[in-house]
Amino acid sequence: MTDFERKVYRIIFSMTRFGKNPSMEQLKRKTGKDEQTIRAAVKSLMRGRMLKWDKEKEKWMF
Repeated sequence: MTDFERKVYRIIFSMTRFGKNPSMEQLKRKTGKDEQTIRAAVKSLMRGRMLKWDKEKEKWMF
């Protein structure tokens, strides 16, 4: 896991614990990166089975 992937993971993890799913705009603001870079990091985390999107509950699973 790269430093940026770790940062995205921690943001999603922290916000999800308070019952919120971070939007792309929130992730852009908190990381200072563009949408393409954030999406690549999230895809990498999902491929590595660090993150999983639960479609029924509409929330992230860890």
